[in-house]
Amino acid sequence: MKHILVTGGAGFIGSAFVRMMTERYPDYRIVVYDKLTYAGNVDNLLSVHDEPNYHFERGDIAAREAVARVLRDYQIDTIVNFAAESHVDRSILDADAFLHTNAIGVYILLDEGRKHGIGRFLQVSTDEVYGSVPSGFSVESDPLEPRNPYSAAKAGGELMVRAYRETYGLDVVITRGSNTYGPYQYPEKLMPLFITEALDDRALPVYGDGKQIRDWLYVDDHVSGIDTVLHHGAPGEAYNIAGEDLRHNIEVVRALLHELGKPESLIQHVPDREGHDLRYAMNSDKARALGWERRYTLDKGLAETVRWYVANAWWWRKIKTGEYLEYYQRQYAARLAASDDAAV
Repeated sequence: MKHILVTGGAGFIGSAFVRMMTERYPDYRIVVYDKLTYAGNVDNLLSVHDEPNYHFERGDIAAREAVARVLRDYQIDTIVNFAAESHVDRSILDADAFLHTNAIGVYILLDEGRKHGIGRFLQVSTDEVYGSVPSGFSVESDPLEPRNPYSAAKAGGELMVRAYRETYGLDVVITRGSNTYGPYQYPEKLMPLFITEALDDRALPVYGDGKQIRDWLYVDDHVSGIDTVLHHGAPGEAYNIAGEDLRHNIEVVRALLHELGKPESLIQHVPDREGHDLRYAMNSDKARALGWERRYTLDKGLAETVRWYVANAWWWRKIKTGEYLEYYQRQYAARLAASDDAAV
């Protein structure tokens, strides 16, 4: 494991993985392959730009010839696939891109990787493939029951990964991460959306009563877990990487406002998202058995995250223009206009 292709490495979690790996393993060659869609951002990789073991190639994982060239030119022996369309709200508005990247793209990576003779393929997946979990904690042997186009496409990618293990004997592992947050997260997701909106004293559109439960995982803990599975996971196995710190969304929003010193009057309850999963929760015993441990509680990670966004307005202000504003209008304008507490 010396030449690692990190697909989607300019995104939120992928770039955190790249920053960690270039520092931890200076003798590894880390090649980022990213399409640079709206959520891919080379600014996320500025700190490693001049590192001798870092390389960047722009491309689509669903472009077979480009994938084959990169595998060949960099003598890739390992693929870690972060590349994905990842926002449920966008998948409900338009699912096409999610199928293209999260299912077809995974297939092409697997197929070209097999032809190239790679030694290991790690697929980064999500707790959302388990569907809504009313009680208890999902374990890796539980059935996949996705409930929206995003999670269905991710589950499809997972099934293709398993098929390449069973059919061709490819060395594959899968990680399923819980709700990840931290620096460099595109401001369409809950924490960066509400932090940046609150900094500008704008209304925070909370879906329904905000009682949806999520399992919060700081990004540095997430990528450390992926590294552990990459090096120590058993071929063909899946591993949950969970924060195991469950909170209602409304609790998190109030904590963000408290950390920012902003009033709770900014909260505006809006009509809920279609098919909104009420609860996610996973058990991480299997990953811990490999030696992985979390270092961040939600309280600690949330404070770190708020401080980062306050200090790095240069990063997010230039994102919240153009395409971002078009998406925000599509997703929230009508909801905000129609919202009142009686609709909760």
